[in-house]
Amino acid sequence: MSNAAPNSPDVFRWLPALGWLRTYNKAWLRGDLVAGITLAAYLLPAGLGDASLANLPPQAGLYACLFGGLVFWLFCSSRHTTITVTSAISLLVGASLGGIAAGDTSGLSALAAGTALLVALIAFIAWLVRAGSIVNVISESVMVGFKCGVALFLASTQLPKLFGIHGAHGNFWKNSGNFFTHLPETNLTSLTIGGVALVALVLGKIFLKNKPVALFVVVGGILASGWLGLEARGVKLLGEVPQGLPAFGLPAISLADWDELLPLAFACFLLGAVETAAIGRMFTAKHGGRLDANQEFLALAASNLAVGLGRGFPVSGGMSQSLVNEGAGARTPLSGAFAAGIILVVVLFFSHLLAALPQPVLAAVVLVAVAGLFKISALKHLWRGDRTEFVVAIAAIVGVLGQGLLRGVMIGAILSLVLLIRRASRPHVAVLGRIPGTRRFSDHGRHPDNELIPGVMIFRPESGLMYFNMDHVRDTIVDRVRAETMPPRLAVLDLSAAPRVDMHSAQMLGSMADELTATGIRVQAVEARSAVRERLRSEGVDEKLGGINRFTSVADTLERFQ
Repeated sequence: MSNAAPNSPDVFRWLPALGWLRTYNKAWLRGDLVAGITLAAYLLPAGLGDASLANLPPQAGLYACLFGGLVFWLFCSSRHTTITVTSAISLLVGASLGGIAAGDTSGLSALAAGTALLVALIAFIAWLVRAGSIVNVISESVMVGFKCGVALFLASTQLPKLFGIHGAHGNFWKNSGNFFTHLPETNLTSLTIGGVALVALVLGKIFLKNKPVALFVVVGGILASGWLGLEARGVKLLGEVPQGLPAFGLPAISLADWDELLPLAFACFLLGAVETAAIGRMFTAKHGGRLDANQEFLALAASNLAVGLGRGFPVSGGMSQSLVNEGAGARTPLSGAFAAGIILVVVLFFSHLLAALPQPVLAAVVLVAVAGLFKISALKHLWRGDRTEFVVAIAAIVGVLGQGLLRGVMIGAILSLVLLIRRASRPHVAVLGRIPGTRRFSDHGRHPDNELIPGVMIFRPESGLMYFNMDHVRDTIVDRVRAETMPPRLAVLDLSAAPRVDMHSAQMLGSMADELTATGIRVQAVEARSAVRERLRSEGVDEKLGGINRFTSVADTLERFQ
């Protein structure tokens, strides 16, 4: 791998930027530059806000956006996806590191950087084994529920800052109880400055879409802090933000801490991979091209490696930031590099100005930024479309609110797997009828006008037949045959929709054929694929199924029978 020539196809595959930079159109530069400036204006408040969610110093968010942005554009396959800190991962980090640090807040930054390095390692391994399908492990219904739970948990952590009262560090219920208990202690100045910022941000979201309103609100908050003497009025400020770059290198973490960080890192990777792939698929559908999910793993690995070495915390593709990037006119991932360059200038020369930012203003920025996570419309859609999916989404919400974010992610992943296994183990078995006026057959349950053939029942399992679903398929067929008032003389098994049959299922098909044949019902399997025919013959059950070949169709079998 390391011996590849500079111009080899492998290098272009691993570093897509080397390919599109060779054909870069100078006319794109203006769009990428404008998008980079706009994107930086969004990333600066987001970095500060999400660092607050992660219970880390504000510079950690700036470092994460800076180093992630400097690297991601070289490796990503999506031309509009933006790498950034995200509210979900930030909350996950903040909720989990406190327990691992055991009260030692001085080590939180090192643990967060170590988490990013582990995310990079997991993403790199996923790229090596080409595990692109892992992004489908968490179902969309679970993600809807998880994000709604995150939004509610977020509100319980940020409302105390908005009201200028003491906040708790626990689950949603503990935080909410603490908020209402201390509500009489509200600092009116904090609430006023935070409320004004909140109103400005909401109005900006409505009337100035894709404009960096948050940046102007942050600047306004800093100016108001000096003019009005907010600190003297009891308003908490952001505090000192170190100027310059951090020491680049491995964080000082014990071996035991690395071990404890692994579940958190896997959860961060899972969320980041799902979100990044979802963003890439959205832009691919809109603009064309091809998304390589495995390449996005490599981009996540490289970005989180740079972030971990640069004292940040885990990053992934950000939906709102990516939409801003696209809306501002970005043509290539170079806009992300421009945005990182602007953040670099801020970190080197202007970060000290952020110290006067009021905490209530920052809380307002965070609340508005993640308000889109709570999607009532998505829950309503699940309720109307699939009650099972709705229940899964609600379970994910309850898991996040009651068990915390890390366990909430794990509960969501387990729910997704259980739902996947349940569906795979209960495939639909269609009873076929003749489409009027043709020799073709389709599902009678979906098309009642299809003609059922007297004395014949035709079944089509609509899935591969495996050890975990064959019991359901067999029981469905046998029970349906037994339920007939007049038992059929012929049972046709259409295997055209079964791409694979394993050894266990082949043997069960043979035993099912024996059982039906013993009651005077002839069994005939038809339209099996070549791999399926070979499996049935190798297990010695093809004769029990009436002899299998590649020529006989359902219509042929019925003509011979009649």
